[in-house]
Amino acid sequence: MPLPLRSPGGGRLSPRAADAVVAGAVLLVVAVWTLVSAQYASEPTVRTVLGWVLILIGCGALYFRRRQPVAVSVVTLLACVVYYPLSAQDGPLMIAFALALYTTAAEGRFAAAVALAAVTLLAVGLGEIRQRPGHRQIDDTSLVMLAGWLISLVAVGRAQRTRIAYLHEVEQRALAAEREQEARARQSATEERLRIAREVHDVLGHSISLINVQSGAALHRLGKGPAPEAGLATATEALEAVKSTSKDALRELRATLGVLRRADEATPTAPSSSGLALLGDLAARARSAGLDVRTDVTGTPVPLPPPVDLAAYRIVQESLTNVTRHAGARTVRITLDWGAEAVRLRIADDGEGAPEGRPLGSGIRGMAERARAFGGELTAENGDDGGFLVDARLPLPEPGTPGRPTASEPTAPEPTASDSDASEGDPR
Repeated sequence: MPLPLRSPGGGRLSPRAADAVVAGAVLLVVAVWTLVSAQYASEPTVRTVLGWVLILIGCGALYFRRRQPVAVSVVTLLACVVYYPLSAQDGPLMIAFALALYTTAAEGRFAAAVALAAVTLLAVGLGEIRQRPGHRQIDDTSLVMLAGWLISLVAVGRAQRTRIAYLHEVEQRALAAEREQEARARQSATEERLRIAREVHDVLGHSISLINVQSGAALHRLGKGPAPEAGLATATEALEAVKSTSKDALRELRATLGVLRRADEATPTAPSSSGLALLGDLAARARSAGLDVRTDVTGTPVPLPPPVDLAAYRIVQESLTNVTRHAGARTVRITLDWGAEAVRLRIADDGEGAPEGRPLGSGIRGMAERARAFGGELTAENGDDGGFLVDARLPLPEPGTPGRPTASEPTAPEPTASDSDASEGDPR
């Protein structure tokens, strides 16, 4: 690949300026050579003037060699055809044609370059054959060398064209890879930001909603002016519930912030203190806010991968948060249906339901995103018998994969009613 021409200030010349420099350089070489040859050969003034006109035409045409490569090659070839029989000085005007022929091949006009090279060789050969014996200007060896010279010019131009195309393709691939990498980085940053926002929303939204309901209920009872002993018991009960709920919120918040501080570690796949194993604690906290929470489990539970376990827990948690804040419900039923291929979560309340036409909130969108992230699905709509229903389906891992026991491994026993009641009655 030819080195790029640069201006004296260090910047790269424009294509037209570079063509002008090349044309001027070729004209300088041809002119100096012709002037030196003129000292050893004399000819009429008219021929000398015509020779210089042809030199100017042939060298000047090189200025347009990249915009009109075939036309410039034809002009320089015709200039040579007229110049060499006419002038006795035999200047190197052939350099202009050689450069034009090379440019024609390098600009992708390969067929035209081959045709021009063939025409040139045939014209020179026929011209020499017509000469009388002993008056030939070019012998057979020189003809062979001329043929090799013309073939080399076309081949080098073709190779240059291929190399430029290859470099251009490599450059485009590098730019495409860079754009793709930037797009992936932006997508990863967006997904991570949304994941963090979803975690903080689920952790704080649930606990703060319970604290708000518990403290509001206590203030309502105290506002009725009960006896001092009853008022003290009410305040103590409310403060204990607020303390327990805020303690859980702080623990989960510290765990989330701890992950954010460890920027050099991989994204955690397991929750620090959340999962379906803590569903009883979650239900107990909701009961402390005045809800009648009932849990039903059908099928045979199996261990879930930590990310899926956390997603199921968060779906139940956010559903209870929405019931506490918006539903005005008294009873919530949580159903876990363990199937052969998926676990289904249903959280139904007896509240007022969602107003028709109201867009989904960020909490429901976050639950749906969690379910879709693991190949599941989630719907949230008003129930047939009133209230609101959240229905989520999370696929179970394939047998033999981490988190799913094989046929030879024991599965977790199905919890009995007594086990469920015991866990639900032990809030943390």
